[in-house]
Amino acid sequence: MKIRHVLLAFLAVLTLAWSRDAFFLNPIAGDAPWVVRTQAIYLTGVLSMGLMSLVMILATRPAWLEPVLGGMDRIYRLHKWAGILAISLGVAHWLAKLSKGPLKDLIGAAIHKPAKFPALDFLRPVHGLAEDVGEWVIYALIASLVITLWKAFPYKPWRLLHRAMPALYLALVFHTAALTPANWWLQPLGLIMGVLMLGGSAAAVMALRQRIGIRRRHAGRIESVRALPSGITEVECAMDAGWPGHRAGQFAFVTFDAGEGAHPFTIASADQPQARRLRFQIKALGDYTSGLAQRLRAGQPVQVEGPYGRFDHRRGAPRQAWVAGGIGITPFLAWLESLQDHPERAPRTDLHYCIRDAARDPFVERLQVLCAALPRITLHIHDASAGQHLDAETLRRQYAQADGAMDIWFCGPAGLARHLESGLRSLGIEDMPVRREAFEMR
Repeated sequence: MKIRHVLLAFLAVLTLAWSRDAFFLNPIAGDAPWVVRTQAIYLTGVLSMGLMSLVMILATRPAWLEPVLGGMDRIYRLHKWAGILAISLGVAHWLAKLSKGPLKDLIGAAIHKPAKFPALDFLRPVHGLAEDVGEWVIYALIASLVITLWKAFPYKPWRLLHRAMPALYLALVFHTAALTPANWWLQPLGLIMGVLMLGGSAAAVMALRQRIGIRRRHAGRIESVRALPSGITEVECAMDAGWPGHRAGQFAFVTFDAGEGAHPFTIASADQPQARRLRFQIKALGDYTSGLAQRLRAGQPVQVEGPYGRFDHRRGAPRQAWVAGGIGITPFLAWLESLQDHPERAPRTDLHYCIRDAARDPFVERLQVLCAALPRITLHIHDASAGQHLDAETLRRQYAQADGAMDIWFCGPAGLARHLESGLRSLGIEDMPVRREAFEMR
């Protein structure tokens, strides 16, 4: 299910519920421009608060939604874009509220002012405070959005700021409850918003108490740490008896340092039910990951939350293409390991590994050994230092050989994914399924 379809459906439900109230249950009489302004305030407020509630619920990492949305990586993408839309609509709500003065200057004061629906009686004394709180929160949310989209902003300060979001959400719940017309609460719109805000509030409290994912947390210890070429740290962990095992291609949130918090890393090894060992191949992509090889040591405790993810070739067609860019090879390594004892279970596959320098890459030799034992999988190394690049035409030829029944499984840089997808579209191929691991924390 595509993220944009989920968002459109969610917004459509809220808009229809608002429309029923605005046009049938509680229509507002008055001068048209002022009625439009009033309803714009209501609609943008409903959509923004609904999306913010969705954001909070998704932040709890609801594993039960993975089959519906296609994996935790997609849940996080939905979380991200719902948050961006929520803040944007919150700004629109705020601007609609501020439009009173400019509208009055433009067309004059309303002759027939739209009626104001009273809020709940017991919350009327805090009406003014609720309006002020809403304004303060929107300033904080705008700053948060700018920092989130500004990729150069360091991750650790961003993470600390992001942890304030549950408190800001609860402030918005107070703002909404105090200002929402009382007659909404027993109508479809009010019931929908009430359920969303209750769910969002429960999620916010869970986040503030640091209880997210607590049932999926497992203790372990680091068995070995190895610094590999190209800035990669290999960490092997032995898990406790409670570890449930994982499917090749899944990832987990790993906490090496409680002060740093959890980071998502793909599990780069096949499941080992008896040994309960996990291997992570971690690329130095920031301040935290750059120093891991020096900070970690054998015997150190580790906490692993998971596993998560639906990146699983068994859900694909009999003919596949696997495309990995750089450290994006990790889920494919796990897949190849899991197939070693049963090579007949492998789909007929072309594995494309796109790297900067094959001579220095730590995975090429391992891939060659694994693929040699799997005759149904053909390995292609695309070495940029030798001028070798994967293009859409190569995938198109393989697609044609498969009579159009082929899946692409992709894990790697977003730029490479966009390059290949746009190339396929330019070649007139838009119906080839591209299953992309798209996990980003921000």
